[in-house]
Amino acid sequence: MERSVHEYDGVHVLRSTSQIKSMHTIIRDKNTTREDFIFYADRLIRLLVEEGLSYLPFNEKTVTTPTGADYKGVQFTSHICGVSIVRAGESMESGLRAVCKAIRIGKILIQRNEQSAKPKLFYAKLPKDIGDRYVLLLDPMLATGGSALTAIEVLLNQGVKEDKIMFLVLIAAPEGIKAVKEKHPLVLIVTTEIDSHLNEVKFIIPGIGDFGDRYFGTE
Repeated sequence: MERSVHEYDGVHVLRSTSQIKSMHTIIRDKNTTREDFIFYADRLIRLLVEEGLSYLPFNEKTVTTPTGADYKGVQFTSHICGVSIVRAGESMESGLRAVCKAIRIGKILIQRNEQSAKPKLFYAKLPKDIGDRYVLLLDPMLATGGSALTAIEVLLNQGVKEDKIMFLVLIAAPEGIKAVKEKHPLVLIVTTEIDSHLNEVKFIIPGIGDFGDRYFGTE
């Protein structure tokens, strides 16, 4: 029997609320203006980043409040950085910066070979100490998983440990989740929704269309 995506460890979906569902309704609507698409996509991205940060390791920390009382809280225990998969992943950078002050962000450019339809690495610019950091990998769509797998291999080759890679994605297809988790089971995937399937041309269904085109206005 084929394994369900929900059976994989390390796949987290934001709790569905009316607010999240309404934002998905807006950005998935083909008639939504680009202005509204960007506004609501950005809101979802920020929620996604906040959710992802909650899975990073913390230590307990006690501080003194202005009233003189102690407050038992937590603090990050490691350094993090972001890596966006160009071009669509760049749409998530502002949301990450809004939440993580002065965070360093690298870029990986991957394009599909027109003959083989397989992803090919064209460019990578990453922080020199990336191997010592937790990496938040950014791409709004996880379809076949081809680009994600290529990006993960780039990170691993730079010394990043598999269990220190968190893939933040707005919408994921089951096929993409399975592809990533079968090859890299320790990579954490955090998404806002898991869709039904890929169609014959590998678009996510019901999906959103081409996220990059809609966000950057290049349809």
